[in-house]
Amino acid sequence: MLVTDVVMPMISGPELAKRLVVFHPEMKVLYMSGYPDETIVQHGVLKRGMNYIQKPFTLEGLARKVRVVLDKDPKPAT
Repeated sequence: MLVTDVVMPMISGPELAKRLVVFHPEMKVLYMSGYPDETIVQHGVLKRGMNYIQKPFTLEGLARKVRVVLDKDPKPAT
């Protein structure tokens, strides 16, 4: 599983996932950002329905979200 920020200095989270899924097609991805999920979708950074958690989050919230993502049926990461 990859847990990555959506916006990073050198490469975006979606681009990182796209590059890594070639080597690990079963990999699941959880994106995080300080921006609301609707804002990120509206600007085309993430597609609707992608695994997402908004910052700030608690360790408990992150653990719950990771469990949900891991329990989902296998789907492409990007």
